[in-house]
Amino acid sequence: MSMTDPIADMLTRIRNAAGSRHDRVDIPASGTKIELARLMKELGYIANYKVIKDNKQGVLRVYLKYAGGRSVIHGLKRLSTPGRRLYCGKDELPRINHGLGVAIVSTSKGMLTDAQARREGVGGEVMCAIW
Repeated sequence: MSMTDPIADMLTRIRNAAGSRHDRVDIPASGTKIELARLMKELGYIANYKVIKDNKQGVLRVYLKYAGGRSVIHGLKRLSTPGRRLYCGKDELPRINHGLGVAIVSTSKGMLTDAQARREGVGGEVMCAIW
């Protein structure tokens, strides 16, 4: 099976694992995915993550977070896809759920949330939305 969109795969794995109340989920690692996990931890959407070295690309292990028996993540959506990239200038960055959610933007200054990108005055590729 060829993987056309590894980021969408990561989001789907997290969504499915959270829906099934798993403690953790393993995802093939990549620099972009590790950055995404770092931001998700910073924002409090996941409990933790770690990169497990193997002799291939490595495994990103994401520890899910629950509050009151429900997943902290209510929604995860891929916005920019390989078939239809979504780039936004600093003034067009989307607001997710009226500011209750977060858009993750890949910018020249690294992966930032929509709020950080607005503060830094940079736009970029809008990777996904989390709420």
